[in-house]
Amino acid sequence: MNNGSNRGGGSGRGNSGGARKKSAGPSKPMNKARKPKPATKPEAADADKAAPKKAGFIKGKGPVDRKPAAPKPAAKKTNPDEIRLNKYISNSGMCSRRDADIYIQSGNVKVNGKVVTEMGHIVKLTDEVDFDGTRITPEKKEYILLNKPKNFTTSGDEERDLRNVMELVRAATKAKIQPIGRMDKNTTGLLIFTNDTDMVRKFSQPNQKSFKIYHVSLDRNLKFEDLEKMSEGVTLDGHRLFIDEISYIEGEPKTEIGLKLRTQNVKVVRAIFESFKYDVLRVDRVSFAGLTKKNLPRGNWRFLTDQEVINLKNV
Repeated sequence: MNNGSNRGGGSGRGNSGGARKKSAGPSKPMNKARKPKPATKPEAADADKAAPKKAGFIKGKGPVDRKPAAPKPAAKKTNPDEIRLNKYISNSGMCSRRDADIYIQSGNVKVNGKVVTEMGHIVKLTDEVDFDGTRITPEKKEYILLNKPKNFTTSGDEERDLRNVMELVRAATKAKIQPIGRMDKNTTGLLIFTNDTDMVRKFSQPNQKSFKIYHVSLDRNLKFEDLEKMSEGVTLDGHRLFIDEISYIEGEPKTEIGLKLRTQNVKVVRAIFESFKYDVLRVDRVSFAGLTKKNLPRGNWRFLTDQEVINLKNV
């Protein structure tokens, strides 16, 4: 019996051995030992402290440079009385800076009587500059068209209660402009202001090629026979004046006359009708060398366009 139980015990050990056979390999320990972390080397720590910091990032932006910004160099002080020669020429209205450089290189520019070919040459505003044989000034050419109202005059020598037309264009520019021609207090309409002395001289000459159109108001109806005589020309102070066109203004009384002349002298306009015993109540210049009062109310002014300036120079 005892032997049988011993064998049974033996068979029990055999069963446990069978269970060990089913295992795929040696069983893993329940408590796995953790590997100790390597100690930080003092050399690496010192290296990290010595290494420069990398640029940081801000969300939505690029890297932020933590280095202090280098100081900006101080701006060079410029003398307001000095200017580059090509800009001097450009400001005078003769040509662009690029074209001015070509003239300078070609030897067509003189400063104080001496030819200058050096690019970037600096001149003073008080220097005398000759451009292709013409004395120029650095002031940019300005051209202003005014629709002159009544009771303003181009002269300061008339009645003291009258105001000068310069008051109307004072805010337009700092340039030293002047009107082309004269207008008395009762004359209204187009008047050009400019600092271009060549243009002032051109339109001040007695023999003009450009047309001016005037709206004249008389004290009484103009007789048709007088209109016919005027259209053939009149003699004023011994000089024969040709009238390009004269007519009644359509839809207006016969006191309203349209007159087309080449002269810009308003006194001549009045003299034509006064020589036929008519009193002139009002003269309004409605056109000057192709320029009109369109979109220019009485008392207002505007700058001429580049094309309008070209047309005036070529007329």
